[in-house]
Amino acid sequence: MKTGNSLRGHAAAFVAYAIFGFNIIVCKDLTSEGLIPPLGIFTLRSLVAGALFWLLSLFLPAEKVEKKDYLKIFAASMLGFLTCQLTFLVGIPHITPMDCSILTVMTPIYTMFVAALVLKEPITLKKAGGVILSFAGIIYLVISRVTAPGTVTESSPFGIFMIVLNSLSFALYLGIFRPLIAKYSVVTFMKWIFLFSALVATPLALPGLIRVDWVTIPGEQFAELAYLIVCATFISYFLIPVAQKSIRPTLVSMYSYVQPIIAIAVSIGMGMEALTWQKILATVLVFSGVILVNKSREGSKTPQKK
Repeated sequence: MKTGNSLRGHAAAFVAYAIFGFNIIVCKDLTSEGLIPPLGIFTLRSLVAGALFWLLSLFLPAEKVEKKDYLKIFAASMLGFLTCQLTFLVGIPHITPMDCSILTVMTPIYTMFVAALVLKEPITLKKAGGVILSFAGIIYLVISRVTAPGTVTESSPFGIFMIVLNSLSFALYLGIFRPLIAKYSVVTFMKWIFLFSALVATPLALPGLIRVDWVTIPGEQFAELAYLIVCATFISYFLIPVAQKSIRPTLVSMYSYVQPIIAIAVSIGMGMEALTWQKILATVLVFSGVILVNKSREGSKTPQKK
């Protein structure tokens, strides 16, 4: 794997998951108010971000999608975007931030096993050790967090189930569809991903969106919705395929550990938490695990379709 491509992949994954880290806070506030139904929020993401990808494609060379791949892209859309994002939006009001962080960072472990089964990517000692090291660091980090005022004080089984399903669906997406993602440009792939999700979600969400009293929604929530659509959807979903083309699925998913670190940094910046040596140690453990996984070169090449 070329060094330039690898660095680009790491940078893309880091920025995408950093955006997702801020998005945990944004989504928690946006969905807890209950002013816009989760399916409605998802549909707005699909429509607006999809329109941006289609608009961007007009300024790029035309790329034809093979007929046999449309069904695969549809499946990728249902798994990697609709199921993944809808379960998160539905589940996050019913789970504490701490529990959500713990469950979300299980994604690399799921991805490692999916990649082993689907892409025949071997689970080496370094890779397993890196995942365990990072996981230990993130658990050490999140167990010291205190539930923020105004949030739920106890996670419900429904909320836990939704976040587990969120992580599993994204892990399956990373592992199963990497060859398909590598076949097409990022813009071509994502414009069809969002089109398919919008076509499925819009008829179901329209009644709920019509009932929303848009006039009474505070400006702050409109700003959060804009961040969710532009940054956490359009930009992040542009960057993830860039990362997938350059680094292995397990390593891409390792950057999900950035999400709770961002949440801690925001809390410190707002004066809600203090920077301690324990948090610094946890951060070192997390990124040491990422480096260890990256050093595992066995099985770095995935089987290519002939």
